[in-house]
Amino acid sequence: MQQPSLAPATRTWVESGSPAYRRISLALFLAGFATFSLLYCVQPVLPELAQHFGLGAAGSSFALSVSTGCLAAAIFIAGALSEGRDKRRLMFASMALAALCNLGAALAPTWGMLLLARALEGVLLGGVPAVAMAYLSDEIHPRGLGFSMGLYVGGTAFGGMAGRVGMSALADQFGWRVAMGTISVLGLLAAVGFVLLLPRGQRAVPTTTARAPSLGLAYHMRAWRTHLHTPGLLPLFLSGFALMGVFVSLFNYVGFRLATVPYGLSQTQIGLIFCVYLFGIVASPAAGALADRWGRGPVLVGGVVLMSAGVVLTLAAPLWTVIAGIAVLTFGFFVAHAVASGWVGQLALQSKGHASSLYLLAYYLGSSVLGSAGGWFWEHGRWPTLVAFSLVLLMGALALALRLRRLAPI
Repeated sequence: MQQPSLAPATRTWVESGSPAYRRISLALFLAGFATFSLLYCVQPVLPELAQHFGLGAAGSSFALSVSTGCLAAAIFIAGALSEGRDKRRLMFASMALAALCNLGAALAPTWGMLLLARALEGVLLGGVPAVAMAYLSDEIHPRGLGFSMGLYVGGTAFGGMAGRVGMSALADQFGWRVAMGTISVLGLLAAVGFVLLLPRGQRAVPTTTARAPSLGLAYHMRAWRTHLHTPGLLPLFLSGFALMGVFVSLFNYVGFRLATVPYGLSQTQIGLIFCVYLFGIVASPAAGALADRWGRGPVLVGGVVLMSAGVVLTLAAPLWTVIAGIAVLTFGFFVAHAVASGWVGQLALQSKGHASSLYLLAYYLGSSVLGSAGGWFWEHGRWPTLVAFSLVLLMGALALALRLRRLAPI
């Protein structure tokens, strides 16, 4: 019996500069904005949550870590299940429902209920990042993939900044509950804009008969195992784990440092520091374009080196040097992440959703596990000990980046 075809000849790429390319880029920018504004809006108010619920620094960090941890697990499944399915509807449903869960967290009367709402929010948001990466790799011509992936990551940077800065300012004026509710409404509006803008994917969807084997566990296990043995992919996954862990740890606890002597900054003033995410908005598409031109290895190494320099700068006592260090750290992080996430789609020759899910599983596990672990170092040695912890992770990430230059020099 003749086997059904999985890829008709009518398959075409979306070229950079076309109207479809611009709509996809803007829609995915909104997806990045919604995901990161919802996910990280609690980060600047961790000291307030600690005070309100009677928690320590490490304990309050669970408001973020429970979301990123659940998101990591959900991504692992969502990326695989997105194969052969309508990615547009999947991402919209995830964004809209996550916004409603964030609203539930804002109204939660107890710490346990808040964590439950944030955990469910993390599960739902798992339907966005891996699927977005797979969608771009499927639809955008490889010549423009680096820039479009960088623009998506730039949207995550803008969302992270807007969520944190807006949350801080609103929390100072109206309290953290009203602030979280406002961020939730903005996330819901972004989801609506996303679904109106994003074209339906052109990638061929296999027929029901042909797709049936992909629904089995054996198919998914084989795809994940193949990616773990693909040269270059495992180092990329480990890099994402370390880099995100450092980034989240520093931002989790810098508010605790700057709220005390000798700084004594207000919640709004601390929140304004997150404006350094503007560097991420610039760095991400620029890094993607440079990677398309010069190769991903050198740009990834440069991003890790910049992160290390920024971490060291934060050791200085003057406020301006602390802020400068955070800015350099942010720039370097978004350079490295934009390159690494785009590289995954290049190295994964098939089942790109599975490869994206593995990368983002490691990425968000770094946020959850290392982000909370950083609280132990802060509580037992304050900032210098946290910096030492971060530098050890970055040295590991640098070794991985140098190895990637040799294994996959593209």
